[in-house]
Amino acid sequence: MAGITTADPQREQRIAAVRRFNRFYTRQIGVLRKGYLDSPYSLGEMRVLYEIAHGARTASDVARNLDLDAGYLSRVLRHFEKRGVVKRTASAKDARQSHLALTARGRKMFAPMEKRSQQQVGVMLDALDPAAQSRLVAAMDSIESLLDAKPETKRPSGATYILRAPQPGDFGWIVRRHAEIYAQEYGWTEPFEGLCAQIVAEFANKNDPKCERCWIAVLNGEPVGAVMIVHDAPEVARLRLLLVDPKARGLGIGARLVGECVTFAHAAGYKAITLWTHSVLTAARKIYQNAGFKLTSSEKRHTWSQDVVAEFWDLKL
Repeated sequence: MAGITTADPQREQRIAAVRRFNRFYTRQIGVLRKGYLDSPYSLGEMRVLYEIAHGARTASDVARNLDLDAGYLSRVLRHFEKRGVVKRTASAKDARQSHLALTARGRKMFAPMEKRSQQQVGVMLDALDPAAQSRLVAAMDSIESLLDAKPETKRPSGATYILRAPQPGDFGWIVRRHAEIYAQEYGWTEPFEGLCAQIVAEFANKNDPKCERCWIAVLNGEPVGAVMIVHDAPEVARLRLLLVDPKARGLGIGARLVGECVTFAHAAGYKAITLWTHSVLTAARKIYQNAGFKLTSSEKRHTWSQDVVAEFWDLKL
């Protein structure tokens, strides 16, 4: 009948699930306590201080970064000024605008709050084993990527991907897309494609399923991502050939693939994972860092027709 909207049970269930997660996580990090991190300030006020401490120069910067109402932010800043933790300095270029900064008193007050926040998250992570920590961070990265995607990069409603084992043709796709994407985005030419082909051939011909694995990410029936985890040395695995096709970026696929490698390596009995990457691959480096990998060394090279900085990252399991 006209005028009657039929409820979508699946949508209602998803809404309930998101609200349940929000309630769980706000309780987990103590958002609803009167003073956040046992400070005299609420979470909202502490977020304003954080933005100022980490480079926000004006009230407009803070309002934009936190999506705050201008009136509310103005009241918060006046409160901080009265307490002597924030100071405003008139802009030399625009008298209508003021620059914000923490006072010495503000820095002294904020520093232990920052440390306490670090410790709080550390305690939460320490309750999990390394593999679970990596899975948690990968899941958070996926949430951030999906919800923070720019309108022009958001996927159509219902776009989801799956991970599966390689099928005929997938190994050729890994080599081809590595060669095409890295040539287009970074100008890497021969022998980069040959190196990828060699790595793939070694895995395809000699891999031991008990301690080595490859995953293919598939979106709308076509491969859009891949990664390999292989034996490198006694109790050490090597992560190789992480790739996410540009058409599938923003879905958290890279973080998910790395998370699967960490989980598998831990279950297979490895004590550490190592990998080789390059400084220019900023998105991949962020994924590795979020998964707990540490940069252990780097060196300048000229290879694949480019000057590059090779990096070596390690994760203890």
